Amino acid sequence: MKFSDTLVNTIQDILFTVLGILITAFALQGFLVPNNFLDGGVTGVSLLLHEAYHFKLGILIVLANIPFIIMGGYQINRHFALKTLACVLFLAFCLEFIPFPVITHDKMIVAVFGGFFMGLGIGLAMRGGCALDGMEVLALYTLKRSSLTISEIILGFNVIIFLISAIYFGLELALFAMLTYFIASRTIDYVIEGVEEYTGVTIISQKSEEIKHTLVMKLGRGITVYKGERGFMKDSFETSADCDIVFTVITRLEVRRLKNAVHSIDPKAFVFTNTIKETAGGILKRRKEH
Repeated sequence: MKFSDTLVNTIQDILFTVLGILITAFALQGFLVPNNFLDGGVTGVSLLLHEAYHFKLGILIVLANIPFIIMGGYQINRHFALKTLACVLFLAFCLEFIPFPVITHDKMIVAVFGGFFMGLGIGLAMRGGCALDGMEVLALYTLKRSSLTISEIILGFNVIIFLISAIYFGLELALFAMLTYFIASRTIDYVIEGVEEYTGVTIISQKSEEIKHTLVMKLGRGITVYKGERGFMKDSFETSADCDIVFTVITRLEVRRLKNAVHSIDPKAFVFTNTIKETAGGILKRRKEH
């Protein structure tokens, strides 16, 4: 990579991170904190302690994230840990010294838009290469020592947080906290993956040659071909035939167009899709632009 490209990427990371921190602080001060709302993850733990003991939220967020930042230094790398520490300290600074206005006291608006801005801020910070919430680092650590998935681990921790909030602050607040967290998590997914999230498409058809030609020459897609066998029906299990299994990666905005093209060639083609998720190299690794 050229020096100019590295500089552009560094500036882009800084802009994403700073903007993400400011939006997260705005979500906390403008929506959640003034209305005694909670969230999931490490931020949710900090808000829970803030509501229970009235400690300063910025200090709680720093203290709650430090163990996970140290863990991230071992699980990911030292640079990530130092960068995340700087981001968490900057978030605490914003919460302490930047007076964001209170937007509303309507509970539904707070849950929806508080969750949206929380997710937007955390997602932008993750696009910048750091984490404002240590829950995913903890999930990555636990993943290596259990058979659970990352989503199951994060869900388990948040269930505990929501149960505690229901016991101490009432069921209504816990339900709003669940809604806030759900909206925040979905927003994070959209910010990180983008609207054009990549989708893997597998096609099994007798007319694979025509389909390969259409995908490459008309739709401009790259393809991978696996050699397989089709058949093995219940009434004719011994009957099978060699076939080409075509695999390609597209954006989800192109899924309908691709399915229509395949259907026009072979209405009986077996087509299935799966969402492409980044797993190798760590769940916090930034998505590459192509």
